Amino acid sequence: MTSAHPFAGVAGLRGLRSAPALEAEQCRRLREELLSLLAPCGWFTVGIMAPSPTAALAALRSLESALGWSALEPAEEADGAADAGTAAGPVFLKGNQRSGQFLLRREDGLGEGILITGHEADDPAAADTWGPFPLDLFR
Repeated sequence: MTSAHPFAGVAGLRGLRSAPALEAEQCRRLREELLSLLAPCGWFTVGIMAPSPTAALAALRSLESALGWSALEPAEEADGAADAGTAAGPVFLKGNQRSGQFLLRREDGLGEGILITGHEADDPAAADTWGPFPLDLFR
């Protein structure tokens, strides 16, 4: 069994290539801390690095459900995005609450995890990017 990452909160994740393995209590505390950071933000973008399209979409849907976000819809396919939803292998999903859409593209060489960026026009100091969080943090 993989040992859990030493818990240093959200700040301890910054700069990691992939999300660490965390125990249930670490995940609970991380979610609690993250919610306080997200609270002053008006909208969010999310980046999900996952081993497959299925894993990326599952992480997105659990994130949306846990945080009460409206479900993002697939965007029009762009360069390199064709068939990404059915192709085997690692993917990057980029979602934007403001547009209500996400784009899924096949991409090798990434780590694994969820990155969340909070945006707030009235308080730019509240804006930041947090993660990478484990793909199952919000399940």
